[in-house]
Amino acid sequence: MKVIVADDSALLREGIAGLLERQGHEVVGRASDADDLLAQVEMHHADVNVVITDVRMPPTLTDDGLRAALRIRATHPEIALLLVSQYVAPEYARELFDHDRGGLPDAGAGLGYLLKDRVAEVADFLRSLAVVAAGGVVVDPDVAARLMHRTPSRLGSLTPRELEVLELMARGNSNTRIGEALFLSAGAVSKHVANIFTKLNLGPGQDNRRVRAVLAFLSAGE
Repeated sequence: MKVIVADDSALLREGIAGLLERQGHEVVGRASDADDLLAQVEMHHADVNVVITDVRMPPTLTDDGLRAALRIRATHPEIALLLVSQYVAPEYARELFDHDRGGLPDAGAGLGYLLKDRVAEVADFLRSLAVVAAGGVVVDPDVAARLMHRTPSRLGSLTPRELEVLELMARGNSNTRIGEALFLSAGAVSKHVANIFTKLNLGPGQDNRRVRAVLAFLSAGE
């Protein structure tokens, strides 16, 4: 996997880069601000698979990383994006995922939003990165929980158990991991997932139904 890492904290940027290199991945670019990130993407876009970027970066230290990510999504939709943030800010996650609500690009252009604390949980971070690189969607458990507590009205047809399953899907969990977390059989999980698809009008002919279901959850209004 070829990755660009962007963060204004040299310690975190080099820490992530070093972790990825030890796992056998290639860090093809490093950036300390949003402008540098965009320049790195233009330089390496033919090769890079995933961009990992902080949400808040120079020059304004507000949401420059998010804005850069949305621009990358618009110009290079084949590049997967994993955003990291110090803050539990569902509005940032929602804006990122709203960008794809109207239609998903081809598989491979995954999306993820994690808190920086999650990077320290190396196994979970690497699993999330793998899900995003494979075209999936991952949202940090704390952000997912905040979104769940808002009880989105457009998901009102789902049962409480189906909402639990969908939340775990949003964390990038496979059916097997969902079953382990909720103490459900493989058949029960498959049934809940099928019900979610049906209630969200995601028919068998639609590509990336699992990703679309997660996006529906993440982009639902309050």
